[in-house]
Order: sequence, then C-alpha cells, then structure tokens
Amino acid sequence: MAEGTKIQLFVKASDDGESIGNCPFSQRLFMILMHKGVPFTLTTVDMKRAPEVFKELAPGSQPPFLLYNEEVKTDTNKIEEFLEDTLKPPSYPSMTPKYKESSSAGNDVFHKFSAYIKNQLPAQEDILQRNLLKSLLMLDRYLQTPLQHELIENPKITVSKRKYLDGDNLTLPDCNLLPKLHVINTVCKFYRNFEIPRELKYISQYLDNAAELKEFKYTCPNTDEILQFYRPVVKPMPMK
Repeated sequence: MAEGTKIQLFVKASDDGESIGNCPFSQRLFMILMHKGVPFTLTTVDMKRAPEVFKELAPGSQPPFLLYNEEVKTDTNKIEEFLEDTLKPPSYPSMTPKYKESSSAGNDVFHKFSAYIKNQLPAQEDILQRNLLKSLLMLDRYLQTPLQHELIENPKITVSKRKYLDGDNLTLPDCNLLPKLHVINTVCKFYRNFEIPRELKYISQYLDNAAELKEFKYTCPNTDEILQFYRPVVKPMPMK
C-alpha cells in the first residue's frame, strides 16, 4: 500500500447513532482491516439521520462501504476481494483460505437461523429448530475433521486441533461466519431460550478461540443492540 493512502470504513451505527450497530457485514470488514494491521478510520453512520456526506459518497447504498483514498466501494464481497488483493504479503498477512471447503463451511447456518427466529407459527418451531441444528452439526463436523496439512504432519490424527476454519490463522471465511454465529447465539438465547449446544464441542471451541481475538472482541456490537435489531421481527416464545 502506498504511503499516505487513506482508508475509511463506514459502518452502520447503533440506535444511539454513535457506537457500532448490528450488521455482520460491517463487522466482517472491520475484522479484516484489524487483522491486516493497516491504519484506517472507522465511521459509524446513523441511518435515521444519514448525513449529506454519506448521501453524496454512496447514494442509495447501505453501510458498510469503503473509501480508499477518493475511491468509493460499496459491495461487501468486492471490498473483501479488493482488500485481500491490495493489502497482501509481505507487508500484510494473507487471509485467503488454503482449502476451498473452508469458504463454504456453515454457509447456510444464518439462513436457517433467520427462518427459525422469524417464524410466526408455533407448529413449525420444532422442525425449523432441527433444520438449524442440522446445519450447525455439519459445521461442527467440518471443524472436527483434520485438514490435509494436519494429516501430513500426523497421519494417525482423527480429530482436528486447529483453532479456526482453515487452520490456526484467521481467514476471510472466519470473518464472515463468526459475526453470524455470535448473532445466532445472542438472539436465540434471549428469544428462544436456545443456544448453540455445547455438545457441538468443535463449534464451542471455535467460538471460545474467537472470544480471545481482539479482531472479534473489539468489533462486536453490544448485546442490547443485536436484540433490539431483531425485536420487530421475532415472535417471543414462552421461556422454558
């Protein structure tokens, strides 16, 4: 990256208009920039009072978006690709996964969660919860299964010892998945008295490892903000 380059990440503001709002896409990019270790400015955008500068920079767009010098980028996937292509070794760590399966692991979990938490029909509750659990189980199995480099190091290994999806280093798929898993646990616990089961111990270990990461801890919205975001679309069920 050229000296003097300015990077500004615009993310959705919380209900107070200042702190970080509930937006897994915003957190995803925030985590990437933190892990890259590049200097950048974080700006929260109050969508209730979207300032004129925001309307001028990215008319019709929703946060997150990125300002790289004078160039505006508004598509999350393209921003991720741009950052990985621009902030690359040896100056910045690569975050591209070595295994293509890591990019798709858990990719349907958030969809199953959305169907479950927004359900308005009590008769559908159990089946939608089972669908979510099936997706979580598949993710747990992926995290449990040793990766190729682990098998090369120890052919007798039967259970993976890695910290994250693709190994012991944070990669792009982690920045996509971890914010979503955090939302799932937060929302389901409050509104459904349901959490990702600790019996899925490889997901549990994965989340425990993430909880120690500054890239994850410092980018999470607060619990009340997440719950407030979902309050209008969730039908609360009696607590068990």
